[in-house]
Amino acid sequence: MPQHESAKDKILRYLEENSSVTINDAYKDLGNSRQLMHRYLASLVKEGRVSKTGRPPKVYYYLSDKNPENVTEVKIPAPIKRYIDKHYFMITPLGEIKPGSEGFIEWCRTRNLPVEKTALEYKKTLDKYLAHNKGGFINGMSKMKSTFDNVYVDAIYYLDFYSIERFGKTKLGTKLLYAKQSQNARLIREMSDEINPKINMLIEKEKADAIGFIPPTVKRETQIMKELQRNLNTNLPVIKIIKIKSDVAVPQKTLNKLADRIENAKMTIMIDDKRSFNKVLLIDDAVGSGATINETAKSIKQKGVAQKVIGLAITGSYKGFDVISEV
Repeated sequence: MPQHESAKDKILRYLEENSSVTINDAYKDLGNSRQLMHRYLASLVKEGRVSKTGRPPKVYYYLSDKNPENVTEVKIPAPIKRYIDKHYFMITPLGEIKPGSEGFIEWCRTRNLPVEKTALEYKKTLDKYLAHNKGGFINGMSKMKSTFDNVYVDAIYYLDFYSIERFGKTKLGTKLLYAKQSQNARLIREMSDEINPKINMLIEKEKADAIGFIPPTVKRETQIMKELQRNLNTNLPVIKIIKIKSDVAVPQKTLNKLADRIENAKMTIMIDDKRSFNKVLLIDDAVGSGATINETAKSIKQKGVAQKVIGLAITGSYKGFDVISEV
């Protein structure tokens, strides 16, 4: 053993010899207390010299293959750091949640990008998209009118774009994707807490007297729309919208042609409600082409269930619809 070797150096050499270890392994073999070992490993993770995977009680630590430059040495100007801490959200390939500047720094390092310069570019790019957000809502009507000859929603809003150029999915887009794909209870709860106040705000703004939820195509144990409906604090009646079952469920995201998306929505979503309302707020998780929400609005009006339909999507595409192919 080298003389004058620090505790951290011992841990790094130990990890090099043992590939991946738990805290229990490390403190038993190296002789430090469990609390002290936890502190050293946390510090090495923060420095970028060690990575970890798993969730308590089984967390494994291993030598990082990233640049060992200390995260604390990265000097992002304070206003930019606050901006990134507010807007950036990352889930690593190993499933670790890293919000704000911590995640942004890792995103930069995995791409060998200078953090400070890229942070300024991120703010400039995101500001371009945030300019479309007025009072918490993005107006998507211009996209609908440029896509369809006949638009049946009277207005449509997004809470956020699904993704932005170069930097990929937005904070809400990331949460939506992984909440649906991984069925992560924490993300679903966070999304519900974040989204429901805005739904209530839009109900009041538009004077909606009923609400509807686009039904899912793919069966999952936990459905985002069901969770939103369950947690939404409103007494509004919910119109009954049914997804027709077929031999093979064909999600909209798998269809590349707009005509196919329109046909899919027209023939698989039915309104099973005989009540009559003035204005329905129709909610979907993501608007790509807009075919589903537009055709559902058409059916609602044709059935006489509502005179007007206001659409709301958790996320929407900036233009076109190929950007939303995962949700």
